[in-house]
Amino acid sequence: MTADQTGAPTEAPALEALIPALVEWLPGQRWFAAKGRAISALRIVGHQDITAPDASPAVAHAVIAVEFADGGPEDWFQLLLGSRPGLKGDLEHAVIGSVGGRTVYDGLADGEISRLLLSMIVSGATVGSLRFVPEPDTEAPIVGPGRPLLGEQSNSSVIYGERAILKLFRRATAGLNPDLELHRALGREHSGEVAPLLGAIEGELPDGAGGVVPMSVAMLQDYASNSADGWAMALTSVRDLLAEGDLRPDEVGGDFAGEAMRLGKTVAAVHTELARALGTTRLDAEGVRAVADWMLARLEHAADAVPEVAARRDEIAAVLEGVNSAASTGLVVQRIHGDLHLGQELRTPRGWLVIDFEGEPSRPLSDRVRPDSPLRDVAAMLRSFDYAAFHQLAEWEPGTGDTSSPPSHLQRRAQEWADRNRSSFCDGYAAIAGADPRADLAVLRAYELDKAVYEVLYETRNRPNWLAIPLRSMERLLTGP
Repeated sequence: MTADQTGAPTEAPALEALIPALVEWLPGQRWFAAKGRAISALRIVGHQDITAPDASPAVAHAVIAVEFADGGPEDWFQLLLGSRPGLKGDLEHAVIGSVGGRTVYDGLADGEISRLLLSMIVSGATVGSLRFVPEPDTEAPIVGPGRPLLGEQSNSSVIYGERAILKLFRRATAGLNPDLELHRALGREHSGEVAPLLGAIEGELPDGAGGVVPMSVAMLQDYASNSADGWAMALTSVRDLLAEGDLRPDEVGGDFAGEAMRLGKTVAAVHTELARALGTTRLDAEGVRAVADWMLARLEHAADAVPEVAARRDEIAAVLEGVNSAASTGLVVQRIHGDLHLGQELRTPRGWLVIDFEGEPSRPLSDRVRPDSPLRDVAAMLRSFDYAAFHQLAEWEPGTGDTSSPPSHLQRRAQEWADRNRSSFCDGYAAIAGADPRADLAVLRAYELDKAVYEVLYETRNRPNWLAIPLRSMERLLTGP
């Protein structure tokens, strides 16, 4: 990490010339979480060479601060930069720009660089402010170069020979990343519901007061080969269901109900293991009131932006206040996943795995590590089943003679699929947790409606053609359980 004599971070001279190219390159990256916001300035706040600057390839880690024209808060991101005096043809898509006669590119696209990172984790190397840390009592594979994983959004990963996966956390955040923290905790419990952690890369960030604070750079874990994510499996089930003719009542959604039950058992096991590893707390009436106030604050934020929410603000608030029904007995809170949905679960030949414990990356770390009721994760899964059920209908394109909305029998069939799989998930959860999440119906309903209100705001801003999904759920939650 470069710094001036006062301890404040300074721009690395070799990278200063790259700033204009970074401003052009960043908006095109899937993980750049500020699409649509014009960049007004960019500065390099951290820089650590991993190899000699004249190596081929040379590798460096950088942290950049991005300021925006709208005056909103700046974002900090991590970059793994590769550079060569020339460029291999298979890296053209990853080029950022040129500095000092060398071509600079996204280093994760380079197999030589990803192989180097893996070997440094295995050997426990330290380079300046970067520490490559193997996980105790594990053995990371020594395999060939990594292959970039396509389709990610908030982070970037490479896969090593279908045996291990290295994930670079793109947001630069002070403190231990929850994904790394919770995988370590679950590893201590010998959890069979997550892929084992193999190692990590840890670094430092300037703290604004002349010092530095720890930061998680990346994590390495087993790769779940021959797996399918729950979202894709659920969509296939719904697609097949909506394409079929008349079905018997006991056939509706039956092809996924067994998996939904197994998912419930897996999530409950993770909650049990996290409670054992990191403990639980029982909130008193004041603490429960704080949970309700947090939900009501999110409601006000959404109501200011979405007319459909504003029109039913009081009705929504009344349901959210249902959290207070737990005030007399106390609300048990613990560390949870925090951003759970069908896409965060992988079906392997041996069962389900839960992945990505980072929480919502756009939220402050203090929010993402705050203990909460396991019902928040349960509610998020119930919302995910609704999304899977109505995803295809949300993109309905009427044919000749059709109305602009999907036929009522397809909507009914989708709702039956959602209801059956939501129920199966809760049955599975109860079998392991020893308590049915539906027993605290007022609290569960409040958590689910809080999530639906958040989804209405998100879809309004990002995917208006999907808005009907959370609006439909919001209506259901306001008129019944």
